[in-house]
Amino acid sequence: MRKFTFIAAAVSVALLAGCQQATQQVTAAPAVQAQPVQSEINKANTFFEDTFTRDVMSSPVYQTYMGIKQDYDKWDDGSEAKKLKDFAQTKADLVTLNSINRAQLDDATKVSYDLKKQDLENSIADFKWRYHSYPVNQMYGTHSMIAAFLINQHQVSDVKDAKAYISRLNGVPAVFDQLITDLEVRAEKGIIAPKFVFPHVIDSSKNIIKGAPFEQGDDSTLLSDFKRKVNKLEISQSEKDSLTADAVDALKSAVKPAYSKLINYIAQLEKRADNRDGAWKFPDGEAFYNNALKRTTTTDLTAKEIHAIGLAEVARIHDEMRAIKDKVGFKGDLAAFMQFMKTDKQFYLPNTDAAKEQYISQATDLINNMKSRLDELFIVKPKADMIVKRVEAFREKAAGKAFYQQPAPDGSRPGVYYANLYDMEAMPTYQMEALAYHEGIPGHHMQIAISQELEGVPKFRKFGGYTAYIEGWGLYSELVPKEMGLYEDPYSDFGRLSMELWRAARLVVDTGIHAMQWNRQQGIDYYVNNTPNATSDGVKMVERHIVMPSQATAYKVGMLKILELRENAKQQLGDKFDIRQFHDVVLKNGPVPLNVLENFVNQWIASKQA
Repeated sequence: MRKFTFIAAAVSVALLAGCQQATQQVTAAPAVQAQPVQSEINKANTFFEDTFTRDVMSSPVYQTYMGIKQDYDKWDDGSEAKKLKDFAQTKADLVTLNSINRAQLDDATKVSYDLKKQDLENSIADFKWRYHSYPVNQMYGTHSMIAAFLINQHQVSDVKDAKAYISRLNGVPAVFDQLITDLEVRAEKGIIAPKFVFPHVIDSSKNIIKGAPFEQGDDSTLLSDFKRKVNKLEISQSEKDSLTADAVDALKSAVKPAYSKLINYIAQLEKRADNRDGAWKFPDGEAFYNNALKRTTTTDLTAKEIHAIGLAEVARIHDEMRAIKDKVGFKGDLAAFMQFMKTDKQFYLPNTDAAKEQYISQATDLINNMKSRLDELFIVKPKADMIVKRVEAFREKAAGKAFYQQPAPDGSRPGVYYANLYDMEAMPTYQMEALAYHEGIPGHHMQIAISQELEGVPKFRKFGGYTAYIEGWGLYSELVPKEMGLYEDPYSDFGRLSMELWRAARLVVDTGIHAMQWNRQQGIDYYVNNTPNATSDGVKMVERHIVMPSQATAYKVGMLKILELRENAKQQLGDKFDIRQFHDVVLKNGPVPLNVLENFVNQWIASKQA
């Protein structure tokens, strides 16, 4: 069974890995009587919906993301017993799926059948790797998820919702006890995060228990959030005071001890950590990383091949940057130009609240302008709106540079492009345009919101994800506005290239660390020497590679595949090529492995040629 894991720092949401095997080419079903065919189609679609609903309802956290309030007062069960139960269910699901006659399915249902089968088979194969990860780190983890989830996802519309919030506060100790058990199991297997991770986790955890009611001062992050939500309710002041008192009691008697226990454990675990950074140090680390690359990229590319692609792309982009350097009349080589872009004050807003509001306002303007031009690019457009927000103060120090959070399926919450403005030197204005297009429109919002709103597609596809597809689309979406005549300022175009360069360098560094045993500093040096980004960007990215092996390879691999498919379609269709139809083909089936996407595009080309 696919386990739903949501982490506040990641790309939105932490998206589910894809499958590596080629989905069978969709073929026409043989001629059979209509009744049995429809029976098998119904059986398959019922299975898809029933298993998805079951999985959602087994996860109180995912229920909340979906706008369901049945277990609104609970957290997910993270025990080993639950993992084993889920594993047994996954194997049973595969038996059930195999009992469905694929030959009697229509083309659309065959695609869903193949994707579900590969998902189940991969989940079974990957169960042995369930401890090959760091469940708390600087990017995400239960310690930061608790606060981010309650603040951003747990809506309080009535007293019952407020009491559910309090119940979740009281449930934190049990969640953290399971987390500590998980961490200890990993430690016994030799899977302990490198030393640099621990101060980040401890600081983030301490931030959540700063302020009232834990100590004198302003309200803590969680108390402030609870009061804000309860004060909006149309109830008496005495009821508000009573609810707040219960929340204060839960924060003092449950949340504070739970975080203190976790912090103490993490501090002790840090003493057992070392400075080895790559997944190669794990038990069967090479096999684990090779498998992770297959899942992330949905290809059979090896670490060596991905490394080579990265080096070639870095060289190509450097050449395009030199052309911009010459265009703006800069005297000096590319390294000097990058240094100029890194340090010249004209490209950086000051580290003030007013400047940060200015950044959000300008990013919103870019999004709104792109909204007005969507008809040039898309036939299908999402109903859900999107907004731009700053990353909250309590998690901005450790969170990524920018990320997208999907809208609520019921329309109660818009999609959000989060910009991390903790360090304004890491957010140069020349990258603002490309970031807005990637995280917002035409990037993640178009892809993810459209996926959620698809009709006739099983929910496991609408709400699942393949990182190479999703992030490949995001990176591709940085290029499309250039083709529309945007990035009029050459420095903004340099910003676009600098972000593409960043993704190309990721291929080099991720494989360098996990397959070639580079250390943390080697990775940082590669970014500093080959990109115009701030050193702090390089540090954060290398640290991200270390705790999320393979994840960062998805962007460039996915973008290159989409561009390859588009170029092939242009060559074969000539005047019949329509960019809007191409984008429709890419988006209308929801997230899929790259080879399946290739099948869809090839079928579209054939239909246009017929």
